[in-house]
Amino acid sequence: MTTTAIGELLTSTVPMVKTLQLEYLETTPERAVLRLPDLPEYRNHVGGPHAGAMFTLAESASGAIVLAAFGDQLGRAVPLPTVGEISFKKLARGVVTATATLGRPVAEVVAELDEGKRPEFPITVEITREDGDVTGVLEIVWTLRPNS
Repeated sequence: MTTTAIGELLTSTVPMVKTLQLEYLETTPERAVLRLPDLPEYRNHVGGPHAGAMFTLAESASGAIVLAAFGDQLGRAVPLPTVGEISFKKLARGVVTATATLGRPVAEVVAELDEGKRPEFPITVEITREDGDVTGVLEIVWTLRPNS
């Protein structure tokens, strides 16, 4: 799936993606990049993006990489996040960008699925502000739950 197709799919099926007007900049099986616009209705008490908006941005980036990497497995397995922990590092202001990276090779995960296992795989998402400083990091684990 292309970046545009994944963005359109998630925008049409996940209401929060549409609500936050997330922008899909890049989506490959190894990396996904999404941006949260700087809108007053998303801001917190210190003028930056609300923590919930930042979590949703990061989790959405992880979901985009899952679709890019494992979209061809959707007929036999359901992707689900199992554990997610976010760390806030610096004050975020303005537009923020989430960059997700897959922590295991796609072929390794699919091989486990082929063996009848329920593979898990980590994704790390860095949230940066426009000056490049990392403002938060989401460590999230996804699984592919076999349909049968």
